[in-house]
Amino acid sequence: MKQLPLAIGAIGDGPEQSFASWLAGPNAAALAHLQGGGVQRAPVSYLWGASGAGKTHLLRALARQLRAQGQRSGWFEPTTPLPWTLAEDWSLILIDDCQGLDAARQHAAFALFVDAATHGIPLAAAGRLPPVDLPLREDLRTRLGWGPVFALQPLAEAEMRAALRREADRRGVFLSDEVMDYLLTRFERNLKPLMAQLDRLDRFSLANKRAITVPMLKLMLAEEGTA
Repeated sequence: MKQLPLAIGAIGDGPEQSFASWLAGPNAAALAHLQGGGVQRAPVSYLWGASGAGKTHLLRALARQLRAQGQRSGWFEPTTPLPWTLAEDWSLILIDDCQGLDAARQHAAFALFVDAATHGIPLAAAGRLPPVDLPLREDLRTRLGWGPVFALQPLAEAEMRAALRREADRRGVFLSDEVMDYLLTRFERNLKPLMAQLDRLDRFSLANKRAITVPMLKLMLAEEGTA
């Protein structure tokens, strides 16, 4: 029985989920591998790094690129319902947040590895830890390290500013240096929470029909109880 575990379009089909919108910084090698077809030449490719390093973004961008080429892929993560079944016409299997797989999903992921090897389908996976340190069953942990492993490094401050600026430009909003400074000093210097705050700020600005300024940012935080 074939199963589509989760439509890729439902988990990241926005313009931000692309290689073009990902700022590589010190992670150019990982980007080149994923974007340049390296995934198809290895049994498995694995990305690891802290939350906000861009792992999920890159996997979604990879799935998006395959769709643009007329290919299909299967997406799995700790919340994907069981059973996990491979479709023979997939070009790639993607598994995100490997560190969060429970015992049943670890078994399902291992079975996917076996089926994928039989059909010559590569995998791309991501987690917060390198394969050797993942809290997973030994046979699955070993297989996740069978191919290239890339440790995603955090962006420097200048690169974070560039990423925020580019996302603001994509949204058509002006992000002043003062607002940028406040975001970078008020919140963890991690793109995931920073992008989440930018999204809230954009929506708050539209709802109040006001330009994005530090006073408006403080007002939003006060209303959220996070000031």
